[in-house]
Amino acid sequence: MSVNDFMTRKVIYISPETTIAHAADLMREQDIHRLPVIENDKLVGLVTEGTIAEASPSKATSLSIYEMNYLLNKTKVKDVMIRDVITVSRFASLEDAVYLMFKHKVGILPVVDNEQLYGVITDRDVFAAFLHVSGYGEEGVRARFLAENKAGELEKIIKLIAEQGHNIISTVQIATKAGNVAIEVQIEGKVDCDQLQTIFKEAGIHVESITPTVAKKI
Repeated sequence: MSVNDFMTRKVIYISPETTIAHAADLMREQDIHRLPVIENDKLVGLVTEGTIAEASPSKATSLSIYEMNYLLNKTKVKDVMIRDVITVSRFASLEDAVYLMFKHKVGILPVVDNEQLYGVITDRDVFAAFLHVSGYGEEGVRARFLAENKAGELEKIIKLIAEQGHNIISTVQIATKAGNVAIEVQIEGKVDCDQLQTIFKEAGIHVESITPTVAKKI
């Protein structure tokens, strides 16, 4: 999985000369929390709700509403923006992007190559990618198996499902703390859960659960 597959390509951005009042209005109108700052077609910074809040007068200030509005409309984004922006290449893996977000405690990474902004990858994009990879939101059946941590276990499960004429949308395999392997398979379409349970039981495969799933828009 690469960043290019899941990043947001349509990016709303501002210039360094934008006032923080306008930036705040834009975030509110577009229901977004961060804005890349672009100058001469290059990324020069990032402004977030947090940076705007830090630059805004405190509620305890003695300034009048007129004075506060004047200050917010006078202060430019270039005066408060984050200049040392963590970025990622569109050719990087999604896992690399997640690691950078986790390490630097950020919820967005501008996607930059050769100093050009191609999009952004956000925590919401990562959540959507996880749901997509797991097959969540697809109509069918989610089957979870517990197997020994050895070669061939996943192959046996996939072969049995294929022999019944079912199409597999996704598979996820995770090593558990107990030393075995949990395998989750999302099967497309209508499936007789009881029949499938019997087939796996006869094959000596431990089925932890087989649950029907409904289509959901992500």
